[in-house]
Amino acid sequence: MKNSITSNFPLLASNQKNIQMKNKIIIALILGNLALTSCSNKLAPIRKDAVKPTIVTQALPHDTDDPAIWINPADATKSIIIGTDKDTDGGLYAFDLNGKIIAKSEVLKRPNNVDIAYGLLIDGKKVDVAVTTERENNRIRIFSLPDLKPIDNGGIAVFDGELERDPMGIALYTRSSDNAIFAIVGRKSGPSETYLWQYQLTDAGNGKARANVVRKFGKYSGKKEIEAIAVDNELGVLYYCDEQFGIRKYKADPALNDNSELALFGQKNFKADNEGIAIYKTTATTGYILVSNQQANTFMVYPREGANGNANEYPLLAEIPTSTIECDGADVTALNLGGAFQKGMFVAMSNGMTFHFYNWEDFQNRIDSAKK
Repeated sequence: MKNSITSNFPLLASNQKNIQMKNKIIIALILGNLALTSCSNKLAPIRKDAVKPTIVTQALPHDTDDPAIWINPADATKSIIIGTDKDTDGGLYAFDLNGKIIAKSEVLKRPNNVDIAYGLLIDGKKVDVAVTTERENNRIRIFSLPDLKPIDNGGIAVFDGELERDPMGIALYTRSSDNAIFAIVGRKSGPSETYLWQYQLTDAGNGKARANVVRKFGKYSGKKEIEAIAVDNELGVLYYCDEQFGIRKYKADPALNDNSELALFGQKNFKADNEGIAIYKTTATTGYILVSNQQANTFMVYPREGANGNANEYPLLAEIPTSTIECDGADVTALNLGGAFQKGMFVAMSNGMTFHFYNWEDFQNRIDSAKK
């Protein structure tokens, strides 16, 4: 009986060389089919009941990865979204609230994640900043906002002296007691302890910023990687996704000298990777933690304040299907941005080189329905 794969080939010459070549082609086809099958089994289709975005941004040249929302202090309706284009020839891009590209940073070598902080003192002036990891150069980059101008003397090396560097995830923490700003940086792989390094951002003079390591902490399962990190400034805690293992919680202030893990949750809720994290704040202490269920194209929702009187207990409140495909990164704000975003905006990266802007009310309706 003819093999169903080989029957698609013309008859080859009978010499040994051609037979070997034919076998190699057959093996390549089989392996390719297995890979496609594995991929299709892993990635879920967009659900019919998925929340639809209000805006889909202009496509970037290469590969979107992570967004951050900058709130314009003078007029919130003129806020912008900063997003990474993850490539050797990538960069940071700024979008207006209609999803139009309005600015771009200088070229960066594979920027992965980005976060924003307000009021970094530079030469006695408060400067809002976007900080991103530049993976291929093993450094972080600091840009002023909203103009996306570099203020870091070409970049700041991270994980110095380590064999495993490759910075990926980043989150910024602003300490309420003195407004000091810190960058918490994750990497592609690392040790089972001290996986994250925390840097304090300070004034280097001449209009530039610098960063000094002040803390090394954080457990790692070794299963995949740690990229998604988010900080809750008001509650003074941070969360990060130990992919395919769970979501970990720690105190954010390095001065506390407390590197104990506060919580580990979400271990049974995800199809494969637990990824981008966003924190929606209904009050100073309440709200929701949203985490991308990447291969299911949904977001898992947990109570920001915890449950049953325990700030470190995180039951699943809802699973929200979205139109984003394999979302790596997300951000959210509860502030009124005008137009369709009067209750806030949820922003998520999607395959297809775009970011999706959602009306928060659509998310809130799903959460409320799940509670009933």
